[in-house]
Amino acid sequence: MVMFHQGSRDLQDAFGSRPLADRLVEKLRRSAFTEEDAAFIASVRFFFLATADAEGRPDCSYKGGDPGFVRVAAPDLLVFPDYDGNGMFKSLGNIAANPHVGLLFITMEDRPRRLRVNGTARVVLDDPLMADFEGAQALVRVTPDDIFPNCPRNIPRYALQDASPYIPRCGEARVEPAWKTFEIFADVVPPRKA
Repeated sequence: MVMFHQGSRDLQDAFGSRPLADRLVEKLRRSAFTEEDAAFIASVRFFFLATADAEGRPDCSYKGGDPGFVRVAAPDLLVFPDYDGNGMFKSLGNIAANPHVGLLFITMEDRPRRLRVNGTARVVLDDPLMADFEGAQALVRVTPDDIFPNCPRNIPRYALQDASPYIPRCGEARVEPAWKTFEIFADVVPPRKA
């Protein structure tokens, strides 16, 4: 079974959960996005992206934007923009070295929910879809292998107070984070591309 390796199986056997794990995969796992998945993903303001370098060293990052900043472009394709950030390119660099990714989508408002997407990704610097994402400097394309909902029972309920002023928005001047003007960084911050 694609979703489990021997370490997973050993622990499932130790806790007696192998039949449950198999049933969850049988009933809930899919490799193509549904319309419900697409609607949920388009509604989120953030997700977490797990990547690893060529040696398997992991990294996890927060990706955020206004609803619609990440979207299902086809049943077998999810896309999201990369915005100007700290310039380290930890996640995108990892994708270039090791395309296996994990995405975790969570909502914490009225009806807490989460969805996991595991698949392969690639970074595209000149993707025609970039024009649909204000402020994108690159686009990440993810082909799903495993899409599955995750139990929301431990998700706390929070309400959005303010959207980030740093999110690129059409027709609005870009707001630069203050740290980019600090003396210790100012001389090495590259100019923002239009």
